[in-house]
Amino acid sequence: MTTQPLTGFSARVVALPKDDIDTDQIIPARFLTTTTKSNLASALFADWRADATGKPRDDFPLHAPAAIGAELLIAGRNFGCGSSREHAVWALAASGFRGVIALSFADIFRANALKNGVLPIEVGLELHAHLLRAVALDPSLVVTVDLELQSLRLPDGTCATFPIEPFAKRCLLQGVDELGLLLSYLPLIEAHEAARR
Repeated sequence: MTTQPLTGFSARVVALPKDDIDTDQIIPARFLTTTTKSNLASALFADWRADATGKPRDDFPLHAPAAIGAELLIAGRNFGCGSSREHAVWALAASGFRGVIALSFADIFRANALKNGVLPIEVGLELHAHLLRAVALDPSLVVTVDLELQSLRLPDGTCATFPIEPFAKRCLLQGVDELGLLLSYLPLIEAHEAARR
């Protein structure tokens, strides 16, 4: 799979500061009947966005005017826990999210996110609290992510680095998944095989 290379971007942030947001909350099981990534945006947080009758909940953060077009979601601890469904990342990506900022991530969710071009940005308590305060004061807050430097910068100059596995970083910077990276070496592989004959 080839995607857009993910190097750096500036984006607005929407806050959903809950701990233990599991994949069934990110995308409920009833939406898992598809094997394609399209048309999943409406399924993102479906049970939180609307009541049992289907009426949108006005107080849900993603319905706020400032949330429209936001590309970064900030959550609490252990984001993406629960099942291993890749659809959770697909729904986030389909909704325009390029990254999730959290105190920690479930391991399988982190792996799925990296394989699908959604950046899991793990930050410490101090920056997390500062970012939540900043978004509360200014819902249109824009932060800058630099994958090459592995940094997150706020408009007030606050900056912190985040961890990422080197191979995943390389794939994101090149806009390829594991198979795409392997295929990029095909000419070298073919030359090696030809020389062995």
